[in-house]
Amino acid sequence: MARHTHTILIASAMLSIGLAAGGHLQSLQLTHQANAVNYNNRQPYGSAEPLIQSGQHIARLSGEIMPAAVHIQATMRKSSGTRVEETGSGVLMRSNKVKGLFVVTNNHVIGTAQLSEIDLRTQDGREFHPIRAYRDGETDIAVLQIQDFGAVTGTWGDSDDVGIGNYVLAVGSPFGLSQSITMGIVSAKGRRDLTLTDDRSVTNQDFIQTDAAINPGNSGGPLIDVQGNVVGINTAIASNSGGNEGIGFSIPSNLARTVFEQLIKYGRVRRAYLGVELDDNFDAPTAQRLGMKRAFGARVTKVYRTRQRTPAEIAGVRPDDVIVNFNGVSVIDENHLINLVSLADIGQPVQIEVFRGGRRQSLQLKLTDREHYQTALDAGGSFLTR
Repeated sequence: MARHTHTILIASAMLSIGLAAGGHLQSLQLTHQANAVNYNNRQPYGSAEPLIQSGQHIARLSGEIMPAAVHIQATMRKSSGTRVEETGSGVLMRSNKVKGLFVVTNNHVIGTAQLSEIDLRTQDGREFHPIRAYRDGETDIAVLQIQDFGAVTGTWGDSDDVGIGNYVLAVGSPFGLSQSITMGIVSAKGRRDLTLTDDRSVTNQDFIQTDAAINPGNSGGPLIDVQGNVVGINTAIASNSGGNEGIGFSIPSNLARTVFEQLIKYGRVRRAYLGVELDDNFDAPTAQRLGMKRAFGARVTKVYRTRQRTPAEIAGVRPDDVIVNFNGVSVIDENHLINLVSLADIGQPVQIEVFRGGRRQSLQLKLTDREHYQTALDAGGSFLTR
């Protein structure tokens, strides 16, 4: 009520000013040459055709991707016996390697829900439960296999080709409003070290940031480029209000696709293992102590030595080595290296560059399957992510 009164007061004041000014209009002298505008000589606006064509293109894309969008309702039971409902989104996808029809979504959307407690609904009104669920908490990706009814599916795009400033569409069920599309641009890439869960279990982070409106219920839905390809899986927002504030995050398609293919082929993500502990606070003073001009790359604080020798130990990696390049890719920080290592091909030769003793040095190694090193002592530690 106070805000309404304030608005009325301002409006009244403006009206008074206008009336006061109006009382003196007869005394004002207008100079025709200086103040008058000849609207007959106004330049015509350009053609609206490009804008019309752009709108038609977005409408076509929307029509093509909508049949692949899935509305998800999951019910989870807590230890206290209470039921918690989660609403989210997904996208129908297929694999060239494994037959079947699958829904790609976020792990936090389905959580611990049983198959019978996960309700899926497509654009044409079909409703069903999944017949199998695959989960990967470290990327927040989940894959649901469903009965194949010959549905239209999305197509994976190359997220590496998506540039900052490119237009994108976010598809999903914001606030339960299924089959919704919003539009925006890619605001940034390579967002890492976000706290998405209380236990910080989402360790493989390489998010695309977008200002396309993403709200509760959009989680798990696809991020689409202007060619109609899936370039991301919408996951999270940064918000003080709980709703969209122009900062949303999507898992890049290249990461999501890798996890998708491994889940449906192996039932889990086969993560490669290096065998080191990394400095999560590598700063400028430490870099200068090591002879570097600035802090970049991933500093090794410990090389693990077990009964089965680790790849890092075999290759000769040492504490205080800074890994600055991994298989031709410049390493930005420790989170970047975690992504590069964990999703690299197991058993294939890899070349890394370390900064040691004031100069770069190349080392060769072969990464192994992380599960081979899993022990009771490692189960609660971060070493498994390296």
